[in-house]
Amino acid sequence: MDEFTRIQTFVKVVETGSFSAAARHESSTSSVARQVKSLEDELGVRLLNRTTRSLSLTEPGRVFYERACALVKDLNNAKLAVSSFQDDVKGLLRVSLRVSTGTTIIVPALPALLEQYPELRIDVSLTDERCDLVAHNIDVAVWIGHIPDSNMIARRLTPSQRIVCGAPAYFRRRGVPQVPADLRRHACIVYNIPTHRHAWTFSKDGQHEEVEVQGALRSDNGLVLLSAAQAGLGLIVVHEWMVRLPIAQGQLVRVLADYAVNPTVGDADLHVVYPSSRGVSRKVRVFVDFLLQLFQGQAAAGAAAAPARQ
Repeated sequence: MDEFTRIQTFVKVVETGSFSAAARHESSTSSVARQVKSLEDELGVRLLNRTTRSLSLTEPGRVFYERACALVKDLNNAKLAVSSFQDDVKGLLRVSLRVSTGTTIIVPALPALLEQYPELRIDVSLTDERCDLVAHNIDVAVWIGHIPDSNMIARRLTPSQRIVCGAPAYFRRRGVPQVPADLRRHACIVYNIPTHRHAWTFSKDGQHEEVEVQGALRSDNGLVLLSAAQAGLGLIVVHEWMVRLPIAQGQLVRVLADYAVNPTVGDADLHVVYPSSRGVSRKVRVFVDFLLQLFQGQAAAGAAAAPARQ
């Protein structure tokens, strides 16, 4: 029997006035008596005066009882404080987000969540790399593509496809492309990283067409591409979920909607992931539900937005 259990038992004996009352619903009278006797032997003093009819504290027993009560109370308060983190949405939540997704979609929506849960604090890190969540003490992450790790719990936030879009001002100046080949006469903003070629592939009715594109601006940062397109500098290929809100607000317009764009580049579905090795706290569940609702709302907004006339 551990020391603190014996102390708790001693306090209960004093509060109830007998070994039998302290043992009720939890243990036997003999077990309670043995715990108190073991505590006395360890301390080297008698804590209780025992008669056949009553128990009373000795002088050292009274001193020990007063300190023990404070100790038991502190532990109970500590347990309540910790358990409240499971029941209430409070404390620090460490989140890893993709740069573009976090900046343009998730972070702007956080005020509503934090207003609902004022005791929640969120530590956001932005990276397009998949780090080890357990090693980096991350509670929740948003990743793109296939999730192969069986040690992770993954919820798909949204399926995705790649689309071509641009600003209304751009189309007023340059016209709307009707077929992929028209892009050769348009300014195209290219994602300039080694794994991406400066050619966009289109598929329709089983037919595939690759178009070499060019323009005045290239970048290895998705936010730069998005900002440039909104400024009217040209057309971009982008994940559909990245531009749902700008399209719904009329800042961007989708074109060539009848074609699948870059269908062989890879899975672009967006997932929220968290370690399966940890107990899932309520703050994690609340944040996951918040993301699911956020992307469901944006999907509805995106479905209501019409593409440019072609």
